Amino acid sequence: MIDGILRILPHSLIKLIASLPLDISRALEEIRVRENRPLEVIYGNQYRFVSAEGELLVSPERAYCPSKDDCMKLIDLISNHSLYTMEEELRRGFITVQGGHRVGIAGKVVLEKGTIRHIRDITCFNIRIARELQGIAVPVLPYLLDPSAHSIHQTLIVSPPQQGKTTLLRDLVRLVSYGRLKSCFPWQGLKIAIVDERSELAACMDGVPSFDIGPRTDVLDACPKAEGMMMMIRSMSPDVIVVDEIGREQDAISIHEAMYAGIRVIATSHGRDIEDILRKPVLRQLVNDQLFTRIVVMGKRTRTSNSLEVFDSTGRRMLHPESL
Repeated sequence: MIDGILRILPHSLIKLIASLPLDISRALEEIRVRENRPLEVIYGNQYRFVSAEGELLVSPERAYCPSKDDCMKLIDLISNHSLYTMEEELRRGFITVQGGHRVGIAGKVVLEKGTIRHIRDITCFNIRIARELQGIAVPVLPYLLDPSAHSIHQTLIVSPPQQGKTTLLRDLVRLVSYGRLKSCFPWQGLKIAIVDERSELAACMDGVPSFDIGPRTDVLDACPKAEGMMMMIRSMSPDVIVVDEIGREQDAISIHEAMYAGIRVIATSHGRDIEDILRKPVLRQLVNDQLFTRIVVMGKRTRTSNSLEVFDSTGRRMLHPESL
């Protein structure tokens, strides 16, 4: 996985990141590049700065500081030497690169009639490393199946940022699409439609997924969720629609449409717990209307495990973290 990241780094940073200890590079979650400020890496819920010799530092004083030239080369590489073709991605504040890795960017925002036209003078980069962890969804899948309908429950996955909800969702899609977990999935795999607005879930390159998302899965890449859900309902006749990070009113309307059309929905949202979700008007309505019959709450992740809880639509806990 780290090899894919090295392809988008300038030579000065390749040397430093490639020299990290193997256990650190395997656990790497983010690489933070800031012009003329310390190079930072985040792994296993902790952070360190990186010296010019590749040494990991608690304090930033001796850390390597990427230059203006480093940052210019980095933006050139992540845009595949054609920054003007990335105008839409720049407006959204991130660029997704091969392998599903997402590079968040910050700099000077240029406005046009009160809306963001693009970002220039880009000096801050957050390289978020995508991982495929097959089998991570196996413990939770039995609680999400709806045997009476030979399908999966309407499911909302709730998690704070960087706790693995997209990784869990990706593996859940794979399992449901294959239908291979016969111990709890005694029927064939389901037709799944992914609306992958951020190009993270399937990590499509030229329309072809980079990750194993199953044989019965179709992907609409880089499309806004609300519009994409309606397009997939009309064009692909899915059994299940999958979307990541819902929260807008338009998302809720499209989820209603899908559910009322008899399509199951699996969605994710940022939040610490159900109470946190209920503070968001759009999600509160969906939860209060009991449209989601299963809610998965992901707690703080450790190096060896994830904390997972599953609730039904009434708030009854079905899976406890200690039972995993």
